[in-house]
Amino acid sequence: MAYNGVKVRKNIGDSLFDIFNTIFWIIVLIIIIYPLWFVIIASVSDPDAVIAGKVLLWPKDFSLIGYESVFGHKELLGSYANSIYYTIAGTALSVAVTMMAAYALSRNFSGRKFVNFIFVFTMFFSGGLIPQFIMNRRLGLYDTRLLLIIINCVSVWNLMVARTYIKMNVPNELHEAAIIDGATHFRYFIHVVLPLSGTIIAVLCVYYGVARWNDYFTALVYIRDRAKLPLQTILREAVATLTTSTSTDAFFSAYEGDVKGMTEAIRKALVAKYCAIVISTVPAVVLYIFMQNYFVKGVMLGSLKG
Repeated sequence: MAYNGVKVRKNIGDSLFDIFNTIFWIIVLIIIIYPLWFVIIASVSDPDAVIAGKVLLWPKDFSLIGYESVFGHKELLGSYANSIYYTIAGTALSVAVTMMAAYALSRNFSGRKFVNFIFVFTMFFSGGLIPQFIMNRRLGLYDTRLLLIIINCVSVWNLMVARTYIKMNVPNELHEAAIIDGATHFRYFIHVVLPLSGTIIAVLCVYYGVARWNDYFTALVYIRDRAKLPLQTILREAVATLTTSTSTDAFFSAYEGDVKGMTEAIRKALVAKYCAIVISTVPAVVLYIFMQNYFVKGVMLGSLKG
């Protein structure tokens, strides 16, 4: 091992620590990854093999019966398009508003501490669901696509991280030079701050994008037109229908005398939940993969006290 160009010889204690530390984190990694891997292989395995516990490391008796059941839901494709639209539009709006607010809070102005306090206060106290529902209904946003784009537009935690990033990584001397050259705050923000904030913008895209993509509760509360529902809400309903219907009296009445049909419905319900998880998480995983180069750097630089 080399330290500042000087070779340092490890003693036995250091070597043992490295070995045990490596083994420990490999075990932790396996514990985290295996459930995800099991969901994937179970979704493409025969339901009977899953029930019998034969699916452990690799798919058993390859089958797409679960995906056929989920994609057979008539509203799935439309809801997928809705989720893409809500995620892209909502994330773009959230990142834009967050960056503008972060820049404003990074400046020195009279009452800045009080404004910061107002933002932080909302992290711990809110009006609750019912007042929010009444307000959005009176604003005419109930059952509209616009609501799913603008609701929860700004996360205060993300705002504080972005503010700290700007304070630490955009020198104030640049602002002074820009002011001398006659630049306004808007021009300085667009032409100087944003180009230097690519890392934190990428992090905000991941945070907001994943949150938007996974949000099913907002549509469950505010949307009644099924053509406007996002993917997560439709998947939740599809899986709930497949799983709960198999234990109702109506289910047994519908398949009375048809043991084969009943068995097939139960088999589909078993793997449908795994398929729904895979379908709903793939976009989020892809987003993390493409943004991973910026993610750690942006979080660390923006999370320091400022």
